[in-house]
Amino acid sequence: MATVAAIGAHVRVSGLALAGVDVLVAEDPDAVRRAWRTLPDTVGLVILTAEAAKALGSVGAPDPSRPLTVVMP
Repeated sequence: MATVAAIGAHVRVSGLALAGVDVLVAEDPDAVRRAWRTLPDTVGLVILTAEAAKALGSVGAPDPSRPLTVVMP
């Protein structure tokens, strides 16, 4: 079964843990990229803050070999 993860600043993603989301707190661009690289293969959906999506750039772009990503408004 696929899991859901969220990457971003603590104040933006911490509440998602209450819904069972694996929260990866990343306060700066380097931390975002590290969190992305360490995602387990079981993750099927990644929720990104706008800042995290910007830090990933094309790394987080849709790709059949990577999890589906969505960006929080």
